[in-house]
Amino acid sequence: MDKHFPGSLVIRNMIKKESIHDLTPARTIRGNVVYWMGREQRVGDNPGLLYAQQIAVEMKSGLSVVFTLTTDFMGATLRQYDFMVRGLHEVALALKAKNIPFYLLQGDPPAVLNAFLDEHEAGTVVVDFDPLRIRRAWHSKVAENPRIKMVEVDGHNIVPARFVSDKVEYGAYTLRPKIHRHAGTFLEELPPLKSQPHRQEMPDIFSPEEILLTAALDRSVKPVTWLQPGEKAALAVMHDFIDNRLASYDSLRNDPNVKGGSDLSPYLHFGQISSLRIAMEVMMKHPDDAGRKAFLEELIVRKELSDNFCHYHPDYDNPGGFHPWAQKTHHEHAGDEREFRYSLREFENGETADPLWNAAQLEMVNRGKMHGYMRMYWAKKILEWTENVSRAMEVAIYLNDKYQLDGRDPNGYAGIAWSIGGVHDRAWTERPVFGKIRYMNYNGCKRKFDVQAYIRSFRTVPNK
Repeated sequence: MDKHFPGSLVIRNMIKKESIHDLTPARTIRGNVVYWMGREQRVGDNPGLLYAQQIAVEMKSGLSVVFTLTTDFMGATLRQYDFMVRGLHEVALALKAKNIPFYLLQGDPPAVLNAFLDEHEAGTVVVDFDPLRIRRAWHSKVAENPRIKMVEVDGHNIVPARFVSDKVEYGAYTLRPKIHRHAGTFLEELPPLKSQPHRQEMPDIFSPEEILLTAALDRSVKPVTWLQPGEKAALAVMHDFIDNRLASYDSLRNDPNVKGGSDLSPYLHFGQISSLRIAMEVMMKHPDDAGRKAFLEELIVRKELSDNFCHYHPDYDNPGGFHPWAQKTHHEHAGDEREFRYSLREFENGETADPLWNAAQLEMVNRGKMHGYMRMYWAKKILEWTENVSRAMEVAIYLNDKYQLDGRDPNGYAGIAWSIGGVHDRAWTERPVFGKIRYMNYNGCKRKFDVQAYIRSFRTVPNK
């Protein structure tokens, strides 16, 4: 048994205080309760929703769940909105069965939520922890309303981000022991959501087709069909991975030609499944072997390291977030000659001189998900083929957020910062352009997997 991730399970009736952060400490809890759903778009294993219900029951007040939909969210396209809205429809149906109304509000999030709070005489708002600046700004704006109490709950990290560390961690080796020290305390079963004890006014369930048809969305990137959205689909994908691929995860995860990964990142990004649920199922159903260790390291330590980086560093999406040694090496090699320089259009269409990079780009464009190992190679080559490190970050983030189902995610920002800026990494042998940033090349990939097979799989033109 893994001593850090034990298999024994405990059911707790209340959300742990370490997961809760009071955003308005001078105010007292009052009025009807609203759970402002954001990062955790599910009914099961949702600490924020459970905590909101706990408050409502104790106060004998009403409980509503609200999601604020803005159609210009950080460059998201129809691909991401389709996956999200269809998942939210499943949430609305599940909440109705529990006598909990769900409201999908469209418009500027702080404005439409404040109007809703006034209309429904709400006094307490429970929000999801989110390390990205846009939702933190929304939360701060609503928290300015003197009539409401706002409480944040971390339902994304198994060991809450604010609790496990109060600073930017240098790397996995500094955060890992802190997580391991507390993981056993937080790896506990949550109670199921209960039905609200008294009748509440129920709005009509929204039509996802109508929302997606009428909303002013960027329709240039089409939805995916190979992966179904929603909490039920997420659980099915999780069980399929645990039963059929987890045993070989450690040996196959870096080969993009085999289906060795979990395909859970889109569900984790939209909060359609919790890390806690996945970890618990892995520990209950799978032996403590290399596959389990490798997967839990990524699911818990690496993912929570990304949250730490984005929460505590304001420059998580630009070179200002790099370690001093990395900023220095980039400065020293700023004038190095690049063999190739490509325009954004050439990058986007997979029109470089490297067929392996093109295949990775087209995999992302057509499937909405690039293999994890290829994402590192892909980002590093963008550094090699752009005029400077700032432009490399801009291009990588733009493409990632436009095409990936899990774009606009701490994992994505931290992964790009690792590839281009050495964040959470160490200095390596110095070379042109890269300086001391870890280098990857075509020949290195050839030693790991059949690159020609991968190129053959993803050399079709973009399906926009």
